[in-house]
Amino acid sequence: MFSIIQAAGWPIWPLLACSIVALALVIERFSSLKTMKIAPPKLLVEAMVVSRTNLPPPEVVLKLEQNSLLGEVLASGLRALGANPRISEADLRSTLEGAGRQAAHKLERYLAALATIASAAPLLGLLGTVIGMIEIFGAQSGNASSAGGGNPAQLAQGISIALYNTAFGLIVAIPALIFWRYFRPRVDGYLLSMELAAEQFVRHLNRLRK
Repeated sequence: MFSIIQAAGWPIWPLLACSIVALALVIERFSSLKTMKIAPPKLLVEAMVVSRTNLPPPEVVLKLEQNSLLGEVLASGLRALGANPRISEADLRSTLEGAGRQAAHKLERYLAALATIASAAPLLGLLGTVIGMIEIFGAQSGNASSAGGGNPAQLAQGISIALYNTAFGLIVAIPALIFWRYFRPRVDGYLLSMELAAEQFVRHLNRLRK
């Protein structure tokens, strides 16, 4: 494998870097996009129970905030209502929407980089192949003029080595695209569930306003 990488030339090194970055991003997203870290199923009900009659103490709000991304959104509403009991419904809704946008940014982190690798890897592989074939045909033309003809076996071997770049580019791009397609709807599903939970929590907090 190392001999193939060496033979493919310098264009394959950016592809190796892309493969390492893509693997790191996939592992990070699998670790971060877990349901218990994003939106635990019973968290909304628990938050509504502890604030059923009045606002919970600050330590409970802090614990809710540290629970998950959804907890951060719900805690922002409790803090806003605690800071201003007469806050308008529009301002309360705006506070939760702002926290929701921050949560969405965290959910979508690194997905653009993964999509970029999926798009760029085949192009990098094609670039490596083109560069390799230019070098091969340039060397063959020099040999042909000096020795009276090129070596067909050497030419075929050189072309096969140049095509390693294209193959490696596809090997990097296809898994990156698959995982991006996997993470994208998963993030969209989390965003939808958090939006619905925030809307329900706003109606709940509206009953606590003085």
